[in-house]
Parts: sequence; C-alpha cells; structure tokens
Amino acid sequence: MYKEDTIAAIATPAGEGGVGIVRVSGPDAERIAAALFVRAEGKNGNLKSHMLHYGTIRDPKSDKILDQVLLTIMRRPRSYTGEDVVEVHCHGGVFVVHRILGLVLAQGVRHAEPGEFTKRAFLNGRLDLAQAEAVLDLIAARTEKGADLALSQIKGELSNWIGDLREQLLDILAQVEAAIDFPEEEIELLERPALVAKIDALRDKITIITGTYEWGRLFREGAKVCICGRPNVGKSSLFNALLGEERVIVTPIPGTTRDVIEESINLDGLPIVLWDTAGIRDTADQVEQIGVDLSREHLEKSEAAVVVLDGSASLTDEDIIFLSSTTKKMGLIAINKIDLEQRVDRDQLRQIVGDKKIVTVSATLGHGLQELRKSLRELILHTDMEPPFVLTNLRHKSALLCGEQALADAGLALEETQPPELVAVALQQARESLEEVVGVIQKDDVLELIFSKFCIGK
Repeated sequence: MYKEDTIAAIATPAGEGGVGIVRVSGPDAERIAAALFVRAEGKNGNLKSHMLHYGTIRDPKSDKILDQVLLTIMRRPRSYTGEDVVEVHCHGGVFVVHRILGLVLAQGVRHAEPGEFTKRAFLNGRLDLAQAEAVLDLIAARTEKGADLALSQIKGELSNWIGDLREQLLDILAQVEAAIDFPEEEIELLERPALVAKIDALRDKITIITGTYEWGRLFREGAKVCICGRPNVGKSSLFNALLGEERVIVTPIPGTTRDVIEESINLDGLPIVLWDTAGIRDTADQVEQIGVDLSREHLEKSEAAVVVLDGSASLTDEDIIFLSSTTKKMGLIAINKIDLEQRVDRDQLRQIVGDKKIVTVSATLGHGLQELRKSLRELILHTDMEPPFVLTNLRHKSALLCGEQALADAGLALEETQPPELVAVALQQARESLEEVVGVIQKDDVLELIFSKFCIGK
C-alpha cells in the first residue's frame, strides 16, 4: 500500500490555454475545497459530488480572489483514484494555474509525483496494471489507430484475455495438486495426455498473442522510413507529395537537398517518421558530402527505405550501385516521373531488385501516391490484415513468454511422467507470469519504473 496523504498537481499541459485544471486527491481534498472555494452568492451548503460548481478561489489569509472557477468534488470510491478527488477548473494562464496550485500546496498538501494519480487508481483497484499502462499509451498516441489500441486495453480487453487464460491454467493446476494431495489415486486424477493437450492449447494462445507485438509496437511507436536515391530523381518532390505540403525546396539542380529533413505522416493509422535525404553520390563538394554521409547514416537506421528512380531516364551506374547496396534492406522501389516518356528498363530493374515491390508515381501530379502509401504500409506491417487482438507493451510480451516457457516445462514434465510436484511448480510459475501482466504480483521497482514515465498530473 501507500501512505494515505493528499497530493495535488496541475493536470493540464504547460503553457497558455482556455482552461487549466488543478487536481487534488486524498483524505484532505474536501477540506482544501472548503478552505479555498467560495460559491456564488446564495449557493451555500454542501457541494454535491460529481457536479460542477461555480465560484471563486480565495486566499484564506488575505481574502483576495485569485480567479473565477468551476470546481467539482468526486467522493470516494467513485473517482479516478478511488479517493476523494477535487478538481479546480480555472483560466488557463501559466501564472494563474501555478498560483492556485501554490495556494493548494500551502494547505499542507504534497506535490504529486509523476503518474501518482494513476498509481493510486491501480493500488485502490480502480485499474489493473495493464490498464494503467494503457493510460500512458493513450496520452502518447499519435494516430487514431494507436488511440483505439490503447483504449481497448483501458477497457480491459487484455486483462479479460489474461483472466480467461488464468482460469484455464488454474483448472489444470487444480488437477495436478489433487494428484499431490491423493497420491494413491494419482493415475486416475492425473490424466497426463489430456493435460498436455490443454497445456499445448494455452501455449498456442500465448504464441498467437505475442506474435502480434511487433505489429502493435509499430502502431504505438511508429516506423522510420528513408526516402533515398541518387540526386535529382524527385525524392524531395515525393516527400512533399506524401506530406501534402511544400516542406522541402525543390529545384532542377542536383544536390539541392543538403540535410536530412524529418516529418511525420499517418498511413491509415500507422505513424511514420519520414526522412528526406540528400542524393547519394560521390562529390567533391564538402558541404554536399556531409549531407551524403548523413543520408547513409539514416538509411542504415531506418526500418524501411523507399528507393526513388527517375523513370524518364535509363538506369545509371549510380542507380545500379545504390539498388544493389539496398537489396538486403526492407523497402520498395518508386519509379517517379511517370508523366514523362519512360526510358527505365523494367527487366533490368527486376533482375537487380528481385521480388521487391515496384510502384510507379508522379510526385508532381500526384499519380500513384495512394498505391505507394498502401504498399508502404503493407511492407512495414508485413500484412494488410489486422489481427483481432494486439499486444503493444514489451513488458507484457516478456511476461507472457516466460509463462509460455513455464507451460512448456510443465508439459514436458507430464510427458516424462515426472512427479506431480514438479509439474505444479512449473504451472505456478506460469500463473505468476500471467498475473504479473495485470499486477496481481506487485514488484515495487517495476511499479516505480512504469509510473515514472507518466506526466506529473496524471
């Protein structure tokens, strides 16, 4: 548990805004409201829970009004943290919000630590650990799809799946422990082939769900994609076209782009960090050479590459060298300038790039861009089919893999007719791994690490 003191923090982002929120949680929350909040005339009496009340915040020492506000009390246990919670909705100026927070802290309240409101929600049983972590994912979501995945976990989809798996595991464990308690009837109670089949079924379920992690990670964190090629093939034009704005200067002069330009785009819910790079070639220009070196570095760091070719020109030695050097890199080929007469040799190109996807585009006219976006999304996700349930958190994946290994050990022990005590130990380890995902088994260092990643007011 935790020390049941009262905490407070600003719950809205730093900077100016229409509204700022100061959040207070703990046993003294209502006392703080009574000391600082004065309702409009004729509105005396106790404040009803879960309603907004109009009034002013006043300094009790000087009786000076700090701001006109809306205040709400959410009495325990029907609050986010499971404690009494007070929120002051004031005007969103930086000075005003911090002034009200300072007045709250002066009443003997402690400033909240990062993630402490959500941590208390977890410790008070309002959320399990997987749901609490999903709150952070929802805050950090960069696309609608990322937000949907986080929201599904806040609603308990992963927790329910873990709960069902745990119940099936406990059923197996009960049979094994019955054989331990009644050794004279072990043969009848411990139906080893049937239990091995049940364990294998549980392992298959874990394998399927952990297999979605990379898919979920990409929607959570995004992927880095490098637009690359020799100079003057239209890389910057394609970059601008994918962004839908003139972000990069485009000229007919080769070597115009001297630096790596970074922007984010949304590929049907998949967040992408797009890098426009300088054309890679041998050059005596010292400044351009720095850009070429940066291009090579970013190409190496990227998770996928879009290699741009000029369809109105034959493949050059630079093209061929570049294509050959990126054959092992996940990527696709974009033949640009299809609005012009085509001179690129497709057969020669196919021999060089093998089975890499080739798309044709006109960056200036917008032709083929939708196909390029679709192909890039499928390339990164390795599929155009969405799994029904997605794992997004590495901690969850690691715990489930530990559980899967413990189940494998239990199955092997059953097949080798080892004593039921050894089978039970492996099954208990698997159970603990499942419970670790939702926080039934609490490790203080793990909790501190998880909630330290939150902003202070959440």
